[in-house]
Amino acid sequence: MKLDPFYLIVDSASWIERLVPLGVKLVQLRIKDMEEPAVRLEVRAARTICAKHDCQLIVNDYWQLAIEEGCDFVHLGQEDLATANLAAIRRAGIRLGLSTHDNIELETALAAAPDYIALGPIYPTILKAMKWAPQGLDRIAEWRTRVGDLPLVAIGGLNIERIDGAFAHDADSAAVVTDITRNSDPEARTREWIAATARWR
Repeated sequence: MKLDPFYLIVDSASWIERLVPLGVKLVQLRIKDMEEPAVRLEVRAARTICAKHDCQLIVNDYWQLAIEEGCDFVHLGQEDLATANLAAIRRAGIRLGLSTHDNIELETALAAAPDYIALGPIYPTILKAMKWAPQGLDRIAEWRTRVGDLPLVAIGGLNIERIDGAFAHDADSAAVVTDITRNSDPEARTREWIAATARWR
């Protein structure tokens, strides 16, 4: 499996409606603090938009909902991994991405036989409070050795100026949140990301 090098993460279908038509091919819908019926509607809307634009949709956390809505990719953090029914996810034909932040989490993730591994935060991030120090670029290279051919996603504090370093250390994909969603012109910044990652496709 190959991941697009530009991995957009947003928290609503409205963001997906704004940015995916610009040429985004990989997007994660990561919604927090919302009742499940509302999340379901967001997932349905996102799935429709992504299908129209040939974009891979990854649903964060809500694996049961992803199964029910016929999605084909979920991403789980370590806490969600501990409670998720991996057999049910596999039976549904859903592919699985997992977050890792340290060696123990990597071992746990690899034992679950995921379809890709994410490592972060590579740089300091303003998105959320993290109990882990920034991993740095060398950790990407270390993770590459340990995950073998599994796609490896770098996340945390990435911007266009930093992505070449992530790819040079063997990341397959660079995930971005705030560099786009908190930009004064998210559409223009998205186009810049698409152009900047084109040579890594």
